[in-house]
Amino acid sequence: MGASLLPASAYLAAWGFLVMNVATPGPNVLNTIALAIGSGRRAALGAALGTGLGITVWCLGMVLGVSALLAALPVARMLLTLVAIGLLLWFASRYLSRARAGIAARRNRAPPAPQGRAGVTLTGGLLRSVSILLANPKALTTWLTMTAIFPVAQASPADVALLCLGSCIVAGGVHALYALAFSTAPAARAFLHAAPWINLGVGLFFGGFAATLAAGLLRLI
Repeated sequence: MGASLLPASAYLAAWGFLVMNVATPGPNVLNTIALAIGSGRRAALGAALGTGLGITVWCLGMVLGVSALLAALPVARMLLTLVAIGLLLWFASRYLSRARAGIAARRNRAPPAPQGRAGVTLTGGLLRSVSILLANPKALTTWLTMTAIFPVAQASPADVALLCLGSCIVAGGVHALYALAFSTAPAARAFLHAAPWINLGVGLFFGGFAATLAAGLLRLI
């Protein structure tokens, strides 16, 4: 396996984007919280482990696939960057829209806590999380964006291994924190109450990321 040649900034940019995407309220986050409430931390930690494993599958599949595509068609790098800019703007618009709707709804009532899922084991939580993640179309768009942020064309096998290992730890770690912190209905309700502001911050972050990618693309033209 070749030595890693990429700077730390390449990994930090990709993992930073992943953290923002994984941490925002969505099907997988709500599943982890619901398991924590209904079945306890053990099942929720199983979901966290499943998230890490599912992210690793996406990472390996997308990075290796895009690497092969770039080797066969170098111009695909520019096209992939354009796709990533479009997806980031789409993500940003969706999160900002959710933030606006959530802030408006919060004036009227507090959001309910997720309904707990009782009787789920650690293995059951793992399998439930993996199935949600692998079937979620958002994961495909997330990893299309990740492969544009991360310099896949210059990555050695060691770079790919480090990216996927770090992505597994980042995603699993975020969900492990949810499992430990939101194991009660009041805690989950407080998190959901803050969700509009979380969505606002993520939307602005993704919009800024799109602008950064666009500026880099303009410098290459």
